[in-house]
Amino acid sequence: MDLRDSRWMVHGALIFIQFAFGAFHVMAKYVLGNMHPLAIAGSRVVVATPLLLVIASAVDRKMPTLRDMPRLALLGFLGVFTNQVLFIIGLQYTTATNAGILMPSIPVFAAAFSILTGIEKVSYRKLTGILVAVVGAVVMLDIAGFSFGRSVFFGNALILVNCMSYSLFLVLQKPVLNRLPPLTVIAWAFLFGGAGVFALSLNELMEMNLAALPIRTLWGLAYVVLIPTVVNYALNTWAIRRTTPSLVAAYVTLQPVAAALLAMLVLGERAGLRELSGFAIIITGLFLVSRRRRLTQSAG
Repeated sequence: MDLRDSRWMVHGALIFIQFAFGAFHVMAKYVLGNMHPLAIAGSRVVVATPLLLVIASAVDRKMPTLRDMPRLALLGFLGVFTNQVLFIIGLQYTTATNAGILMPSIPVFAAAFSILTGIEKVSYRKLTGILVAVVGAVVMLDIAGFSFGRSVFFGNALILVNCMSYSLFLVLQKPVLNRLPPLTVIAWAFLFGGAGVFALSLNELMEMNLAALPIRTLWGLAYVVLIPTVVNYALNTWAIRRTTPSLVAAYVTLQPVAAALLAMLVLGERAGLRELSGFAIIITGLFLVSRRRRLTQSAG
């Protein structure tokens, strides 16, 4: 496959991921009206873990070594256990708007962790692009709608810690992916992290009565389990192997764009100057992050 085609596939996958996550915030908030948050988190890992393990076994045909197990367990703790539990519980205590506004902090945290760990060299151009994209996301989200009240403080704090955990998860995958295929990495991360989620949510899973849930809740749960969990995690890991954690994280700033487009399609809303300006700023930032320096040969 041509290298240029591969890069376009990475960008296409990252765009799909953000649209799926943008819908996830709305879907999860709706499902929370009928299900306990831990039951949702438990449902995600109960379905996703065996499915990912089967797919990884069929596609990669590779087993991690004992040397890889501690790293995979750490990835599972950061990207599966902490990320999923804190997000879904935090969403119960805060608003979907607040969660959306806090999510663009992920590329900032990812850049910081990349620099601190030395896993990725983040240039001034990339840092500028990340900050520009975050500014665009903030413009689109209109932070005037952010709630600071005592009632949502706990939820906001959990979402922010979740963003930090997910950012570190993105960064720490890179060295593991130098030795293991993407599906193997994410499947075993789910095995370790999912075990913790399952243990924490066992009571709620046992009390869950699927037959009593409204049909829309079941469809929403199916979406949450399959698309943002199985598909998005696998695609994210695949993309990180082919590019950098900072680029993957920078694409999170597209989630407000996804939410705005979904509102236009589903609710009939129209995009105003603020949304269009924010979108233009985000695209500029992503261009700066993803643009590669051209190597020139001197004549001689």
